[in-house]
Amino acid sequence: MDGDRTEDRVAKAIARIDTAAGRIAAAAGARDSSGSVRDHELEARYAALQQEAGEALQQLDKLIGTLEKP
Repeated sequence: MDGDRTEDRVAKAIARIDTAAGRIAAAAGARDSSGSVRDHELEARYAALQQEAGEALQQLDKLIGTLEKP
């Protein structure tokens, strides 16, 4: 049962990250359509942050999995 709750929490965390990423992408797209110059450094930092968050969640999932084993 704890595994199900853990998986649910991880899934919810991933969903929140995806939702936030979508809002950021939409805001960036809206800015681009207005003719503003894109900030390539910011885009690269955002991509790196997404990658880092995904890796951290995978590590957390593995850690939780090892803690659940008897």
